[in-house]
Amino acid sequence: MTTTATLTERYIAATVKSLKPDAQDDVRAELGASIADAIEARLEAGESPTDAERAVLTQLGDPGILAAGYAERPLHLIGPRFYLTWWRLLKLLLMIVPVCVLVAAALGQTIAGAPVGEIIASAIVATGGTIIHICFWTTLVFVVLERTGSSTSIDKWDVDQLPELTENGPGRNELIGSLVFLGLAVGALVWDRLRGFIPAETLPILNPDLWPWSIGLLLLLIAAEAVFAIVIFRRGGWTVGVAVVNTILALAFLAWVLVLLLRGELVNPDFLAYAVTAGGDGFAAGDAEASGEGGIMRILAVVLGFGVAAGVVWDIADGWIKTVRRRRP
Repeated sequence: MTTTATLTERYIAATVKSLKPDAQDDVRAELGASIADAIEARLEAGESPTDAERAVLTQLGDPGILAAGYAERPLHLIGPRFYLTWWRLLKLLLMIVPVCVLVAAALGQTIAGAPVGEIIASAIVATGGTIIHICFWTTLVFVVLERTGSSTSIDKWDVDQLPELTENGPGRNELIGSLVFLGLAVGALVWDRLRGFIPAETLPILNPDLWPWSIGLLLLLIAAEAVFAIVIFRRGGWTVGVAVVNTILALAFLAWVLVLLLRGELVNPDFLAYAVTAGGDGFAAGDAEASGEGGIMRILAVVLGFGVAAGVVWDIADGWIKTVRRRRP
């Protein structure tokens, strides 16, 4: 046998059903009295009983939201207390981890000799899965912290966390650092040609045949980078034109490295032979020539190519990021 409940009874039942049993009776009595008073006020204003009841219940809103208020239960995944910490951590992880996974997956497949299509597919799948896992597990941790009301230090803030004020344009220290780095690069090229970096061996790492023309082209690029650093300092910061020039210089250096790597002309063959045989007596001379040098050269080319490409991509991206930040009002 069923009975017809009023709208008020149905509303109260929907509100208290998700509350703890020991709190249901108190909420039922308090909510029933509040609804009755509101209806009575509307009746005195001349509304009909049906319209007054519907208006009062509509004004109270979704009973689930009302129940959450009684239970002090949040209706959001991550609230104001943890939101900024969650968002900053998530952005940091997404900027670092997927890129590392992408490079590692592509590098591993390339060293294994996989086809280009398989290299790209594997890198994309690994990176996509990494992004999903980062978003899910990072969010889950903060949801648990939010629901359990944990008291942690990650949501604490004090004035020591205020960022330092930075200049709008590159400072003198940045210019000096760039010029010193470029000077060390030139010194390393000359030292490698004259003395080498192998202890007790006058053995250049770079192919001596690169001198003078290929190395001369590299020195021109280094000189252009030095002039470029001075121009940035004199202009007081990055512009779209400066970012374009930076991109061209970076791609020119990448092309210089990759062309020589693909031709097998970048690394000194004598250095490769030394690297194959220096690890022990396991390689005979014929074995080193037949298999060791080729395998090492291939792995070296892949690792060096990926490393240089990653550095170039970062240099280009950093330049455009600085340009966008400077153009912001």
